[in-house]
Amino acid sequence: MSSSTRTPSPLPTGRWSSAQGSSSSSSAAGRASTPNGLYAGLNGYSGNHDDGQWAAAKARSAQVRGFPTIQTKNEGFFQRSRRKLTSTLPVFNSPYTPLSADWKDVEKLGRNRWSPGRDNIFSRTRTLVGNLLRKCKFLVVILALITITTLTMSQTTVSAATTGLLSTIRSNAHLGGGSKFVIVLGANEGGGVMEWKGPREWAIERDSVKNKKRYAETWGYQLEITDMSTKKRYAHEWRESWEKVDLLRNAMARYPQAEWFWWLDLNTFIMEPSKSLQSHIFRDLQNNVYRDINVYNPLNITHPPVTRFLDPISRSPTGDNLTSSIDIIIPQDCSGFNLGSFFIRRSPFTDRLLDMWWDPVLYEQKHMEWEHKEQDALEHLYASQPYMRTHFAFIQQRKINSFPPGACAVKTKEDPKTKDKDKDTDKNKPQKPVTDPRFHYSETDRDFMVNMAGCEWGRDCWAEMYSYRELSNRLNRSLWEKIKNSVSNTWASLRGKKSKEGADSSKKDASKKAEDEKKS
Repeated sequence: MSSSTRTPSPLPTGRWSSAQGSSSSSSAAGRASTPNGLYAGLNGYSGNHDDGQWAAAKARSAQVRGFPTIQTKNEGFFQRSRRKLTSTLPVFNSPYTPLSADWKDVEKLGRNRWSPGRDNIFSRTRTLVGNLLRKCKFLVVILALITITTLTMSQTTVSAATTGLLSTIRSNAHLGGGSKFVIVLGANEGGGVMEWKGPREWAIERDSVKNKKRYAETWGYQLEITDMSTKKRYAHEWRESWEKVDLLRNAMARYPQAEWFWWLDLNTFIMEPSKSLQSHIFRDLQNNVYRDINVYNPLNITHPPVTRFLDPISRSPTGDNLTSSIDIIIPQDCSGFNLGSFFIRRSPFTDRLLDMWWDPVLYEQKHMEWEHKEQDALEHLYASQPYMRTHFAFIQQRKINSFPPGACAVKTKEDPKTKDKDKDTDKNKPQKPVTDPRFHYSETDRDFMVNMAGCEWGRDCWAEMYSYRELSNRLNRSLWEKIKNSVSNTWASLRGKKSKEGADSSKKDASKKAEDEKKS
């Protein structure tokens, strides 16, 4: 084949779109248009007559793209319908809906920008906690329920642990100072060598010991429970109430770090356990005690001594007026010294006092005259030994030793004019006990402690102990207990009214039935 022969044209017309060997000016256009023309010829379109067909093909392609067979997440019939509905809603003037395309918000410094103040530990912690709470709401609720249930079931354990921790802190000599105080409780009084104890005596001892244990644990004090029934060597000489002197000496030897020892009889009850001995007495000892017995002198002891050879301090009514010289603190009742509740301090003077107090000579010579035994012996030492008075201090009885109305009974003078008139009317009425504000317990003043002194002589010790125990529990209730009691009392009163109304209605119905039966 000659070189001038041409290859067959791919176009249907059988010709080429442009001749070979065209000029260079049209070669660029030919190169640019040749592929499109070539592809159009291959698809059966001509370069000059296929504009309408090309437009139809583009329209069909657009229709295919407008209705895809696989719909995406944000497209479809429902999405288009929602867009149509939202586009018809009114637009309000809010900072988040611009009124025009030219709307711009005012620049606020620090908005959506990092600043050192926002990245502190508190803000990060708050953000972390907020995220955790949002993500773990169900878990937080479950944990809260478990915690509340556990605390409710183990309330006694938690309270015991808290009390133990507070007791440890308060007993520390440098923090609370509770280790300087020892409570010496004389248990088994009258139940050992003298007579057997019955159920009521056991109940009294149980409540009294429990009361002192709880108080000592609360404030970090030491509690020494002495078994007075084991001191049988005193029985042959009928000296059972004197052994408190020996028991105090034993307690001082057992607790060498303690300073003050508080003796308590068994028939005593601490009414205000929320008061510590420090806050109640010893932080202001100068104003809580008095040194001059003439302030209240039921024994009529001559004071101060008039002996000339005594030093000025011994002749002074108040001694040296220093609290450091006070070694024994005693309350006085209507008949003199009362040793049901008193304080004694560790000191050289106390050692000499206990030796003289325990001296058998005093007991052998005076035991027939002294009705109150060791109490009368101490009164004798105070009256006959002037130098001892400088170490004695007295305290108002209601501070540490309030009496019930039955003790130190007050006798009132009766008016002869009204005596005969009221004799018949008051015969069946219970007599209200007369109290003396110097001795007897006052609920309004919230006295610290009650001593049921002499209850074994014509009174009921257990009844008095029980009544004061219930009164102390009621006065020292927590806020939650007060709310519960008020709700229960209100409910009980409402039920009582309903029951009374029901009883009245039942009585009326019964009376009506009886009348109907009579008529019939």
